[in-house]
Amino acid sequence: MKRLHVHVGVEDLAGSIEFYTTLFGEKPTVEKSDYAKWLLDDPRVNFAVSTRSGNRIGVDHLGIQVDSSDELTEITARLEAADKRMFKQNEAACCYVVSDKVWVADPQGIPWETFYSYADDTSVSADVLGLVEERAENRSDASGCCRS
Repeated sequence: MKRLHVHVGVEDLAGSIEFYTTLFGEKPTVEKSDYAKWLLDDPRVNFAVSTRSGNRIGVDHLGIQVDSSDELTEITARLEAADKRMFKQNEAACCYVVSDKVWVADPQGIPWETFYSYADDTSVSADVLGLVEERAENRSDASGCCRS
């Protein structure tokens, strides 16, 4: 089953956690000093906020979280069939998990991350950056990760 992913850059993490906890009616699933994530079932969404977006406040990127490598392969094949240039990351350590990812940019340059997470990680490592900065050029082959 797939889950929509939204990542928002914020200036005030504590205030944002308080607001979204009230809005969603539950506490974050993951809460770190620079990051919080809610894995909600109603609506089915992976909603994350962080202070790692640099000067970029607001929607950082959108995505689809999948539950298996087979689902990731399925969506990757759709993107390839649509002739979308993409950037693939395997074993990406980002946002306190390890994931295989495929990044693309939509026609407006908004970064989309499709990913399958399969292990926890203790770091926020942003091992590959650039998709958000590159989106003005609409380069979907650029890389990206949760910002550091």
